[in-house]
Amino acid sequence: MSIVVQKFGGTSVADRGLILAAARKAIRAQLEGNQVVVVVSAMGKNTDRLIQLAHDIHDRPPAREMDMLLATGEQVSVALMAMAIDSLGYQAVSMTGAQLGIVTDDSHTKARIRSISTTRITEALAQGKIVIAAGFQGVNERSEITTLGRGGSDTTAVALAAVLGADRCEIYTDVDGVYTTDPKLLAEARRLSQISYDEMLELASAGAGVMHNRSIEFAKKFSVPIYVRNSLSEAPGTMIVADPESLHRAVCGAALVKDQARITLTGVPDRPGAALTLISAIAAKNVAMDMIVQNVGEDGLADISLTVFRDDLAMALKAVEEAAAELGVLAFNHDDDVSCVSVVGLPMAEQAGVANRMFRAMAEAGINILMISTSHIKISLLVARESAVEALQCVHKAFELEREPAASTLAATARPPRAPGTARPARPSNNGAVIVSKMQGMEGLVIEGITLDESQARATIHGVPNVPGLAADMFDDIASSGINVDVIVQSYSDEGTADLSFTFPRENFDEAIATARRISERFGCKPLSNCPQIALLSVYGIGLRSHTQVAGQMFESLGAAGINVEMINTSEVCISVAVNAKQGAKGLAALEDTFRDVML
Repeated sequence: MSIVVQKFGGTSVADRGLILAAARKAIRAQLEGNQVVVVVSAMGKNTDRLIQLAHDIHDRPPAREMDMLLATGEQVSVALMAMAIDSLGYQAVSMTGAQLGIVTDDSHTKARIRSISTTRITEALAQGKIVIAAGFQGVNERSEITTLGRGGSDTTAVALAAVLGADRCEIYTDVDGVYTTDPKLLAEARRLSQISYDEMLELASAGAGVMHNRSIEFAKKFSVPIYVRNSLSEAPGTMIVADPESLHRAVCGAALVKDQARITLTGVPDRPGAALTLISAIAAKNVAMDMIVQNVGEDGLADISLTVFRDDLAMALKAVEEAAAELGVLAFNHDDDVSCVSVVGLPMAEQAGVANRMFRAMAEAGINILMISTSHIKISLLVARESAVEALQCVHKAFELEREPAASTLAATARPPRAPGTARPARPSNNGAVIVSKMQGMEGLVIEGITLDESQARATIHGVPNVPGLAADMFDDIASSGINVDVIVQSYSDEGTADLSFTFPRENFDEAIATARRISERFGCKPLSNCPQIALLSVYGIGLRSHTQVAGQMFESLGAAGINVEMINTSEVCISVAVNAKQGAKGLAALEDTFRDVML
């Protein structure tokens, strides 16, 4: 018999009527021949009320006691849901995180799942009961209650689906599925029929609030199909699986992280291990970094810029101050009035000109770009917060995301959930004792691959005026010369200028440098610098952003090998660095040795 995991968020269990409606969905799934596990969040704004109560009592409530308090919200919900199912004439049993067998690490308020014992769950399912599971919580090895942090109920649901080998995980929320952007910000946002795990990971980290990135990490790692649906309607919803909605449309969605802060260090010694000192100091504070940009240095000094959530700025600045003193950095500054706008698409890696379209959209709106960071499936721009929503509207329109993709371009794997009574598709190695054994350290880092690309060259234009439209004009000129650009990095400067680097195929070196020189002269920039061959080292994996130590481990490994990092570019699924071409093979060996134990 197949297993279905259903998750209902706080807005879907906010009152008696909604709880009963959710109970009927669970019963309907059981009547269709499934064993059913229902994960619920705390009712409505209950968690917010509990947090407010805590702060009414204590300015800085102890993390352990916050977990004790917040876990009660989900316990109320599971008991009421079990009562609702019983009132409708069916059997249910509610379970807390401890009773579910969810064991976490010791990080109160942001714990990670280490393992799940399925014994009690499978026994209850075998008895014909619907299991009502408390989301967001578990216990550590000392039986202390822990909570999983933001998006914790999503994480619980997908983790249970993984360990149980569920047919699918249904996430019920207050929207009809995953949209091309936030429908609360843009009325023209379109529901996606399907989105890939990697695209959803990037959108989640870039500001899409429907799913939390840690839950998508689980889904990708253990091949769990996720079906996002509206709890109040029968709308088709969105499938999150391995493949994108369209194989030919470069961009599937746009996202906005409105409340961000930028930190820039100028005059960082351009030597092996410098980036490690900075990144490690911030990671030690458990602060998640979004954009990390290091550009090519001048006169033995480089600039490094990074962004963090605005709420984490104070903690990050403490770490930066310590690192700056250790490194002998000339200066550092910050800005807490910035936002990050991103576009994401799996087919982007195979299509040229995506960045140009994004830059042109910003130029036509007169929006200044403060920083640029690109990866193989994401382009992120830092802009002033006052321009953030307008920037999102511009890029959404530029890529025509409101339009349905042509039927001929839809991914072949797009399909609705399995109909009742049909055979369940095989999930390799993800069943029975095999999957339970894989759950040990189940939220651990997984590295999917480490690559070395020696086919590219690099040009850096120094002293680029920081004015709207300039990036668009520059890359239009580059594109018109027939040069295919790969990585683009623009660092931030508070002196009215910035440095902009881009990589391109080595065979285009002479033409690219001539074009870059014309651009530099045209816009009154400083003399450009270049390198006819670089080595681009990339680490691909699951959990690169939520495991804040990954970048630090990369830089530590390269620094120990005496390899200096010239450029840094980050995303949710990939961290790339540019190093001297002669050190590429040495760097690859160092990274493979560092991540050997977590390689797939």
